[in-house]
Amino acid sequence: MAKKPAISRRQFVTSAAAVAAFSVLPARRAIAGMVEEVATLTSSPQNSVTLTDNPNWRDQGIENLAKSPHAKLRNIPVRAVTIQDGFWGRRREINVSRSIPTMHDLLEANGRMSNFRRLVHKSDAAQHGPVYSDSDVYKWTEAVGFVLQSGDRPDLRGTAEKAINDVVAAQEPSGYLNTYYVDDHTSLRMLPQTQTTGHELYNIGHMLQGAIAYYRATGDRKLLDAGIRFVDDFLIPNYGPAPRKPIVSGHPEIEMGLIELYRITGDKRQLDLAAYILQGDKRIELPERRTIYMFSGTPFTDRTKLEGHAVRAMYACCGATDYYMETGDDSYWKTLNTLWNDMATTKMYVTGGVGSRSDGEAFGDAYELPNFRAYGESCAAIGNMMWNWRMLAVTGDAKFTDVIERALYNGINSGMSLDGTMYCYRNPLAFDPSTGDKIRNPWYDTTCCPPNLERTFGSLPGYFYSTSSDGIYVHLYDNSELDWHLETGTGLKVTQKTNYPWDGNVEITVTPSQPTEFALYLRIPGWADGAQVAVNGKALADVKPGQYLPIRRRWSTGDRIHLLAEMAPQILEANPRVADDTGRVAVQRGPLIYCLEELDQANGVALSDVALALGKRPESEFQTEMKSDLLGGVLLLHHAGVTYERSASASTLYPRYTGATARTRQIALTFIPYYAWANRQATSMQVWTPLFKA
Repeated sequence: MAKKPAISRRQFVTSAAAVAAFSVLPARRAIAGMVEEVATLTSSPQNSVTLTDNPNWRDQGIENLAKSPHAKLRNIPVRAVTIQDGFWGRRREINVSRSIPTMHDLLEANGRMSNFRRLVHKSDAAQHGPVYSDSDVYKWTEAVGFVLQSGDRPDLRGTAEKAINDVVAAQEPSGYLNTYYVDDHTSLRMLPQTQTTGHELYNIGHMLQGAIAYYRATGDRKLLDAGIRFVDDFLIPNYGPAPRKPIVSGHPEIEMGLIELYRITGDKRQLDLAAYILQGDKRIELPERRTIYMFSGTPFTDRTKLEGHAVRAMYACCGATDYYMETGDDSYWKTLNTLWNDMATTKMYVTGGVGSRSDGEAFGDAYELPNFRAYGESCAAIGNMMWNWRMLAVTGDAKFTDVIERALYNGINSGMSLDGTMYCYRNPLAFDPSTGDKIRNPWYDTTCCPPNLERTFGSLPGYFYSTSSDGIYVHLYDNSELDWHLETGTGLKVTQKTNYPWDGNVEITVTPSQPTEFALYLRIPGWADGAQVAVNGKALADVKPGQYLPIRRRWSTGDRIHLLAEMAPQILEANPRVADDTGRVAVQRGPLIYCLEELDQANGVALSDVALALGKRPESEFQTEMKSDLLGGVLLLHHAGVTYERSASASTLYPRYTGATARTRQIALTFIPYYAWANRQATSMQVWTPLFKA
């Protein structure tokens, strides 16, 4: 491979093949003759490892931070929040009724499950898919786990149990489990070079996360015990500090899995191994370009900027934040803040997407944020949300929630079609279908993004609230009901009624089980030009956008909070150093970024010829139109614009400058929410629109 640092995950199949040069051992089938032994080993759960019962499995959130000493906020379990009919309720129902079932069928059709069955002679199919294909099944299982945390769905649970049985049946007596590194690939297992490209640890990290989510939904330990066996029986005894063998994550993910496992087992060896991986193993000598691309292999605390593969970088930051919450290591916290500032001020798209380069699926340089060439992988936006969720847990700072909301409503939500069956791997900010690119597809051989989106929507209720030692934080808004308790044990219900994100009115009813004094921290979105808050009709002062408003009082049944966040369209401009956006603006309303699709404009008008005509009060010149029968129900924005009437020289690549004023005619421009683009016919799209200057 000529350009090692610029490898996408779509190319890792060929990378794995190249690894064979590092082994001189003959390839042979590793588990021949072991089928009966494996079946005996996995036919019944092994519950030898005691798991925490404080809190118990049903009461653990997306992360179990109950005993994390450096977490200010604690997660609330997914089951404690019911998202009702509204923006996310409809999205989540499609996720359950369409996305997850059809993805299971695609996993079956594309050999992901037969990969496991063939190892116990239940399938004659050849191995299918890239080296990371096992993770597709694990992320799908995690999506099911989060859905089941919101309520039992017997058919879905039955399907998941069959898949889990196939997975654990393939585990070897040593604890090792991977469907790619068998047969001719057996000799390549866990070699240093394999670890950099082979995704063995990436796969097991996703297995742990999927197993934990499923355990928290059902109490079923089967998959979790298989994950514990891999870690405790195979990984920890053999890999880590000398005299054990060297280890490198290659694609960060195992760090999160190990630390979340530690949180429910209390086995510090798992935390220590995550720490060792985060710091890199000096015995594995790697070229700098490789450690930049992997965002691993060197000490995390030596990092000074986000670079390399965007998903790897986001997952590494997630694992490092988890590690900080358990240890309070200041060097990690300093690095995390340095990296966050680098991303938020120079490398994040207005949609919350990250990763500007298709070459290597990577971060670019500071302010390198192209539109047509934007990569913005769905997994990277999800990683951004996950990282900011962890940073929020440490600090309670609303700037992290603002990024969560921006990524969720835009760069993540765009990744799944409105009917739940088509997915974007990348999410550009401008698009021209004449290139032949088909942006939404039902399946990718690298199918990391679809089940990643499914697990995100499944887990969404767990992101709405957190508890703290003195009360509760309200992060996100939609029609919903919280039925949980304060950290003191006092029962608490919180009900939201709203038409968010189409308007900024939110009515919140607070119902403690008994009159209780505590603080309710109400998030005032950073995008709000102004906001008003009243409790039982009495207005509150010091309401500041981009902060949590602490409301400390003795709360009683039926107390009501009214939040009114001004939701007028806003015109955004980019930093002058973002070259692609010079002379252009973007439109935002509330948490939503808007875009133009060519099919919504006047007939014959090409997006390449339009500009936005702004007056002296541009944000008041928009007209809004709610269209319940379009794109699942969206609020459209209309604004005056112009289209240029191009001369014959417009077809010339470099015409002579004449100084003549371009001829224009007035048109009305129609904007739709960015998340809804590419859900109709193929058409051009753009987020950043040129400004017309008369």
